[in-house]
Amino acid sequence: MIGLGTYAYFWQHAEGLTLAQAFDDAHAQGVELFQICDYAPLESMSDRELADAAHAARENGLTIELGTKGIEPERLFRFLRLAEAFDARLVRSMIHGPDSTPNIADAPAMLAPTVDAYAASGITLALETYEQVATADLVGVVEAVGSDALGICLDPANVVARLEQPTDCIALAAPHVKNVHVKDFAFARQDGWVGFTYSGVRMGSGLHDYAHLLDVVRPRERGINEIVEHWLPWQGDATTTIRTERDWTRATLEHLRSTP
Repeated sequence: MIGLGTYAYFWQHAEGLTLAQAFDDAHAQGVELFQICDYAPLESMSDRELADAAHAARENGLTIELGTKGIEPERLFRFLRLAEAFDARLVRSMIHGPDSTPNIADAPAMLAPTVDAYAASGITLALETYEQVATADLVGVVEAVGSDALGICLDPANVVARLEQPTDCIALAAPHVKNVHVKDFAFARQDGWVGFTYSGVRMGSGLHDYAHLLDVVRPRERGINEIVEHWLPWQGDATTTIRTERDWTRATLEHLRSTP
């Protein structure tokens, strides 16, 4: 299933767009899946506010996924409870959290108890590929835990910052992928030709060979959801930035829907 996530509304949320309004917008674009990922207000919502948000999602016909950072049991159990409130079947996380940098060798033991609880609830935990952890090490953690309830959220754009090739990341992660983050990316010369900027671009105009990812991972055959997000730099003013963000979302949805 193709979905939108809060990272596709990054600047709109910064300018006051509520979660319920994002749900309305996703529905208007014919989307039936929404990933609430790294959305800080979620963790401070009251039970009533959570119930209202879950109701708004249901009213828009949306399946919900959640996202956080970190593998501390307290954090993952908190998101297990949040997932149950939204009837979410997947939680994305990362090895490193806002206040934690665990040793990768300790990760399997940290994860095992919470992964068992996720499995018992029928919820998948997907750890994202990113620059702080080598993809091979992340795969090693997943394989060491050895539960079908633990897998990988594949985002090959992130690993470029540790000089991994996106295609290598895709190949290593493919057997364990449970979720895909979709965005295009490119390098551009900075002013004065003093270095490069690595950031997002409009889908289809950058370096991401998404057809290759589809061929290797086969997300649609395997029932793996594809979540649209962006790395959109500030465009000088809020109006231009939000207009660009919405254009990138439309372009990415069109790209995904037109790709078999």
